[in-house]
Amino acid sequence: MMATPQLVVVFCGKRKSGKDYCTELLCKELPKGECEIIRLSKPLKTQYAQEHGLNLEELMGASSYKEKYREDMISWGEAQRNKDPGYFARLATSGVKVPIMIVSDARRPSDMTYFQTNFENVLTVRVTASQQTRKKRGWIFTHNVDDADSECALDEFECDISIENDSDSTLREHLDKLHMTISKYIKS
Repeated sequence: MMATPQLVVVFCGKRKSGKDYCTELLCKELPKGECEIIRLSKPLKTQYAQEHGLNLEELMGASSYKEKYREDMISWGEAQRNKDPGYFARLATSGVKVPIMIVSDARRPSDMTYFQTNFENVLTVRVTASQQTRKKRGWIFTHNVDDADSECALDEFECDISIENDSDSTLREHLDKLHMTISKYIKS
């Protein structure tokens, strides 16, 4: 087991469910310097951009540029994971030295296995939002994306906590419960 962090909070959920929004809110509410948000997609997109001569900043954002490459990037990432399931997770977590590591974008059972195998305290969180809410956020069903493993592989995975992200009041209630759960893991 790795020495730090004391707790890893791993988020999963569908596109446009609000995973990044939830992780940003949570991190802002925790003591300054106590948490870091890591994105498994960052090392994937970094490697993909380098190999394909693409703009990394554009791939990291929520843009049409990223959507243009998404399907191929998913296939490329799957090929890398087939060779080494923990490759991107290892890259993303190397050098983290805070008590609370928040993973914003787990997508596959191998991601969950990596964290549960390599860290002592792991809390898994599923963010959900209705299709209507996701559509308001710009989601449009895309064949070979929304029906691929990158969106569906964790559908049956049982998370420790579920956060409904359709309204601010419901979200606030769920984040408060999550915050209380996190406080039980962190040593003063």
